[in-house]
Amino acid sequence: MASGFFAILDDIGALMDDIAVTSKLATKKTAGILGDDLAVNAEKATGFLSSREIPVLWAITKGSFINKLIILPIVFLLKWLYEPAINYILILGGIYLAYEGMEKIVEFLFHRDKKGHEVVQESTLPEEDENSEKSKISSAIKTDFILSLEIVIIALGTALEKQHPLITQIISVSFVAIIATVGVYGLVALIVRMDDAGYFLQKKSHNKGFFNGLGQVLIKALPIVIKVLGVVGTVALLLVSGGIFHHYIDAVHHWVSENIPANVPEQVPQFGLGIVFGLVAVLLATVGKKIFSAVKPAKK
Repeated sequence: MASGFFAILDDIGALMDDIAVTSKLATKKTAGILGDDLAVNAEKATGFLSSREIPVLWAITKGSFINKLIILPIVFLLKWLYEPAINYILILGGIYLAYEGMEKIVEFLFHRDKKGHEVVQESTLPEEDENSEKSKISSAIKTDFILSLEIVIIALGTALEKQHPLITQIISVSFVAIIATVGVYGLVALIVRMDDAGYFLQKKSHNKGFFNGLGQVLIKALPIVIKVLGVVGTVALLLVSGGIFHHYIDAVHHWVSENIPANVPEQVPQFGLGIVFGLVAVLLATVGKKIFSAVKPAKK
């Protein structure tokens, strides 16, 4: 009886060891995407009133957890039923990420500057502010879904490489998914509250000494960090999407291998692929919207 009990403990220990090793390897492989995820979501979680930053971030975080709950069973089910379907889903997700990235660039380059009275009029409409907040949260959750899908599939690939049993795959991939959400959004929360931390330090130090200076640095650094994250987030969207096209579309992979010198970092053609696919997606979306607007019956 005792020997059977210790055998069970030994099996549990071996299982936990496999899970720990697999999770560690998967986390290393997804580190780049986690960095992209941080940059993208930090950029999307900023730009709100101070009182709305945490509620908005919490709404995005809950959406991210729901995304993981949806993605995990679907990925394992597809792996069992029809494994190539995972690649098709990734490619569609890559197109969406490329569209998101290029739409930001196009908007920055061609967006019409608004006059002062237009800005005042818009800012005085609370229902528009609420709709804008909901729109940003929805966009952040959609982007998180694609990045989460990429993270889960890479983590699953790591578990498959080690030929672990299904239970180890499920626990390892789930662990990586949870750590990704907690880690990314925990760091995002710290970033968006930098200015509040700065004001707190100034207040506690009575605007004197080292902590007052540190508070000033945090307050002045936040706008710079937000702008940098906006740029990094856009670049990350194009890099992640380009990486998906490069690795999961055979024709694109062969073209890159044959036409791009081996000494060129793979991030260069991947960034270019993100731009090209993103431009096509933006063009198609723009034309589609115009056609839809033209055929849509006018409201009476």
